[in-house]
Amino acid sequence: MSVFGTLPDTKRLSKRVIRIMGGNPGKFTLQGSNTYLIGTGDKRILIDTGAGHEHWIKTLEKVLADEKAEVSTALVTHWHYDHVGGIADLKKISPGTVVYKNRPSGGQEDITDRQVFSVEGASLTAYYTPGHTVDHMCFFLSEESALFTGDNVLGHGTSVFEDLATYLSSLEKMKEIPALSGRGYPGHGEVLDDAKDAVDGYIAHRMARERQVLMVMKEGHPLGGDEVMTAMEMVRLIYKEIPRELWSTAEMGVVQILEKLEGEKKVLREGEGWVLWERAGLA
Repeated sequence: MSVFGTLPDTKRLSKRVIRIMGGNPGKFTLQGSNTYLIGTGDKRILIDTGAGHEHWIKTLEKVLADEKAEVSTALVTHWHYDHVGGIADLKKISPGTVVYKNRPSGGQEDITDRQVFSVEGASLTAYYTPGHTVDHMCFFLSEESALFTGDNVLGHGTSVFEDLATYLSSLEKMKEIPALSGRGYPGHGEVLDDAKDAVDGYIAHRMARERQVLMVMKEGHPLGGDEVMTAMEMVRLIYKEIPRELWSTAEMGVVQILEKLEGEKKVLREGEGWVLWERAGLA
C-alpha cells in the first residue's frame, strides 16, 4: 500500500475522463499506475495499460460494458513495464485496438510530436517530452485545456529521469504548451489541480536540488581535507530527511545533476568522486 493512501479502482474525473487503476501499488508506483479512458462516444482512447495485472483488465472490461464503448486507440506514454504491461491483455479483449507508442515495437504504430488523436468528445495532441525515458510522450486534452503528464510530473512527490538536462527541457516544453490552463492527469498519483503550476514546481525543485549539490561541494568534504566528494556523500547531507533505503535512488538523481553540471563546466569528475571546476584548477 502506498504511503499516499489508496485511490478507487475506477473514478470518473470529468465528463470525458475515467481513471482506471493498474492494481500495482508500490514504493515507486505510488497508488499504482493510472490508466485513462477518454471520450464520450462508443469509441474511446485509452492512455497506458498498467503492469498487466488481471484485476486491471477485468476492471477495464466492466467499465467498457457500463459505458457501452470500445477502445479504438491506445496511447502509451513510455516503455516502462508498469505502463505497457497490459497491452497483450488489451489486445485479447479488443483485437481491433490500434496501439501507438513513440519508438514502437512489434504490432505498434509510432507517435510523433504534435500528432492529433480524436474520438467523440475528446481531441488529444501528443507532445514528445523525453528525459524520464527517451520515448516519453505527454498528451494535451484540448476540451479541458488539460495535460496527461505521464511520469514526467506525478500526483505526489517527484519523478526520476534518465537525463536531467533533457528532462528539464521537456518540462519547459510542457509548461509552454499553448492553452494549457487546466488539470494535470499524471501517470501515478492523484489529479493535479493546475498542470502548469505543477510543472513550475517540478522545475523549481530540480533547480533547488542543483543549488544544494553546488553548495555542499563549496562547503567541502564533510570529513574535511580532500575536496573530492562522491555522490553518496552528497546524498547523506542533502537527503538526510528520507529513509536510508531510498538513498541509492537519490544517488542516481545526484549523479544526473553532477553530469549536467559537468556538461556546463561547473564540476569535474575525479575517479569515483567529483570536484568543483574552479577547485580543479581548470577555470
